[in-house]
Amino acid sequence: MSAAETTSTPPAPPVSLAALLARKELGLRLLTGPEAGPGSVSLHWVHTSEMADPYPYLLGGELLMTAGVQLRDPARFVERVVEAGAAALGFGVTPVYDTVPAELVAACARYGLPLVEVPPETPFTAVARALWRLMAEARLHELRRVTEAQQSLAAAAARPAPVPAVLGALASRLGGRAVLFGRDGTESVAAGRPVPAEAARALAELAGVVGPRPGGPASASGDGGGLRLAAYALGGGDGLTLGVATQRLGPGDHTIAGVAVVLLSLLTAPHRGADASVRDGALVRLLLGAPPAEAAAALGPGPWVVVHAHGGDGTPFAAASLAAALGTPLVDAGARPADPEGAADPAGVTPAGSVRLLLPASAPVTAQPGWTLGVSAPAGAGGLSAADAQAARALRRAEATRVAVARHRPGGFAALMDQGEAAAHARTLLAPLNEPLRETLRGWLSLHGNWDRTAVALGVHRNTVRQRVARCAALLDRDLDDPDVRMELWLAFKVGGGPAA
Repeated sequence: MSAAETTSTPPAPPVSLAALLARKELGLRLLTGPEAGPGSVSLHWVHTSEMADPYPYLLGGELLMTAGVQLRDPARFVERVVEAGAAALGFGVTPVYDTVPAELVAACARYGLPLVEVPPETPFTAVARALWRLMAEARLHELRRVTEAQQSLAAAAARPAPVPAVLGALASRLGGRAVLFGRDGTESVAAGRPVPAEAARALAELAGVVGPRPGGPASASGDGGGLRLAAYALGGGDGLTLGVATQRLGPGDHTIAGVAVVLLSLLTAPHRGADASVRDGALVRLLLGAPPAEAAAALGPGPWVVVHAHGGDGTPFAAASLAAALGTPLVDAGARPADPEGAADPAGVTPAGSVRLLLPASAPVTAQPGWTLGVSAPAGAGGLSAADAQAARALRRAEATRVAVARHRPGGFAALMDQGEAAAHARTLLAPLNEPLRETLRGWLSLHGNWDRTAVALGVHRNTVRQRVARCAALLDRDLDDPDVRMELWLAFKVGGGPAA
């Protein structure tokens, strides 16, 4: 793209003259036009002028509207309009002229400038408004096209052979050919429709312009074999270059290619291939029966933490974005659905749509926008299954308490229960007891049912302790000689047995 194009083109796709002529309510009529037809003429904006020489006020690419108020020399007027780079001329008949002057028609035909007749009942502002509406529709279409292409490229990057898949998706979205060139300029991987030999040579030459040279350009564009060409240097450090050849390369196409450059840079980075091979080998050994510790050793030194996450923005690459934010490539975005019967989940399975990640224990786990996280305690290779269950419980607690991150809380069986539910159960269980009875029962349980020691601790007679404990047994309708009952009551005091209401 030339400097003139970048400075004169607004941040919206142009509209073809044919699309404007197709608006029947305007009644426009093409008097002269290019040999390729009005569809080949692109309009970037509308400008109205009644100057004898509008050249100083034109930027290029516009539909110039005039009623010919100062049209003294039609040939000179058209010459100046063409020199200014206007895309087309719209002439309004009446009030100055009843018809378009023949000299103006002849001059436009001679210079190849499209000439449009605007009928008396159509104001110039109606033409401008129609063009802006067409441009808004074109911009919305372009934004949708770019968004869909980004999603397609991200999905391709997650496939088993990501580099060819990304090149194939890029070639399909641009309707051309995508080539990955090596440091020596040879084609490494290619996808898309074949191109003429002239275009292939020009693309290879263009790829040689960009690359790892200090101070060299990161991208370049040009033409060859009747196609638009562009080359982009990848950032992986291996001197690779992406080349594309297609019929057109607009701003949206460059945006799509830029996304592919980022993905390919990550996929072809030198460290990535080795890491992926190590991980794949470790997983194969684990599936073939190797001990977990042996497979984990290939992944790197432990200990590890397991993270369960729920949320995201619903895009296909949300899990990959989360993994990148937490700094780990070890992510499972295919979590199994929860038990359909609603039973307890001994394996710590996360809800449908959740993500599981494995991180070194030294890696910080912080809140991520749009996600709820549950984090396990650090564990070695042999304890990852238990850590998985811990992370699942932590995630459920995080969602119940509406916090962004919840971590596994060590501390025995009490820590394994939902604290809110446990406290509510404890309050219900101990509700029949007043404060003196609660204090006596708690002290008696803490001293293993010793009457004398409880009496001394409470400062009352041992018979008072007996009477109160018997009263507690009657109110609770429980056998206090049963160790299971004593354990349940003691746990109730621990999790929620405060003063009586």
